[in-house]
Amino acid sequence: MKASAFVYPWDVNGDPEAPARVAALGVDQVTLAAAYHSTRALTPRHPRHRVVTAEHAAVLYPADARWEGRPLRPYPAGDWAPGDAYGEAAHALADAGLPVHTWVVLAHNSRLGAEHPDTSVVNAYGDRYPWAPCVAQPATRAYLVELAAEAAVRPGAHGTELESLGWYGLAHLHAHDKTAGVALGDAAQYLMSLCFCPDCRAGYAAHGLDPERLARGVRTALEPVWQGSPFDGGGWAGVEKLLGESTANATRAWRDATARTLQEAAVAAVRAAAPDGFQVLLHADPVSYHCGANAGVDPAHVLSVADGVVVPCTGGAGLLTPFAEEGRQGAVLAANFTVVSGMGGRPGTLAEDAARARALGATELRLYHAGLASDGDLAAVRAALARS
Repeated sequence: MKASAFVYPWDVNGDPEAPARVAALGVDQVTLAAAYHSTRALTPRHPRHRVVTAEHAAVLYPADARWEGRPLRPYPAGDWAPGDAYGEAAHALADAGLPVHTWVVLAHNSRLGAEHPDTSVVNAYGDRYPWAPCVAQPATRAYLVELAAEAAVRPGAHGTELESLGWYGLAHLHAHDKTAGVALGDAAQYLMSLCFCPDCRAGYAAHGLDPERLARGVRTALEPVWQGSPFDGGGWAGVEKLLGESTANATRAWRDATARTLQEAAVAAVRAAAPDGFQVLLHADPVSYHCGANAGVDPAHVLSVADGVVVPCTGGAGLLTPFAEEGRQGAVLAANFTVVSGMGGRPGTLAEDAARARALGATELRLYHAGLASDGDLAAVRAALARS
């Protein structure tokens, strides 16, 4: 199977050995970050640094004039990725014989939420999630669609992978996170991720719900959770048990339609800006009400819109099955494996894990992350790819 490794520009720029090192893994291409959220990342082999702190979500190239006069616009990177950091790294990787695809993070931006708080998801208690732009708001949607087109179609790129193209909710690896004191199951996570900004309130009303009554219902349903009572129901049946079947399904209808139309618009914008043959993939979860970097999608819909999906498989490759069952000829089903041992990856079993993923329908591999992995992890990846 074709394999691609994720890479940040700061893994490559300033390290003349990095492109050859990535190529030596045996991968067929790289997925290089062009627009990325805030992070603190190790660079275990870089000759000039060991830790890179990206202080806020930013584009890693010079944004063009399309943003002039617009209140919502991408932020330039600081000294962690100055100038055209993406372009510099892409050129070096291409010179090493590695085709480059862009990696674009969209609806995940804490600085946007801090500077434009009205753009954020608001939960039933009135708390804002600054990392999570509400994808129902027209201005936010327009910003995300334009960002997708610009960041995806960088010079020389052969394709793109769009991350966080959907709803983001409560779950978020935030600085000094202290949210694990009460265990929230799948259903409670959904309730805590429902947005009650003005646009979402109007959306619920259009589906026959009273937004105030819905918010009260969410708070009431969650009260036993805060008191420590276990909740038996999981999955969507649990949401229906907490909210009532008709109410739960009305909220999902609003959110699913909102995410689907955003995905359609973003992919269309990328295709309009891209050359022929440009590949467009979405990081995706086949359960449409799920939130996060792997956006919840309807498999049939997303495979009718994009060229394929990148599916998280580190904990098992079962999420591939709903996409494979669609039988979409030529669709890319990329199994994404963490290969950093310190982040829960299992590079030593990559060959076996990849074989299981292939049996479930995977057509390609994604390896997270060539820049973060230790030398030992990379050696295990090289050995696994040599066997596959």
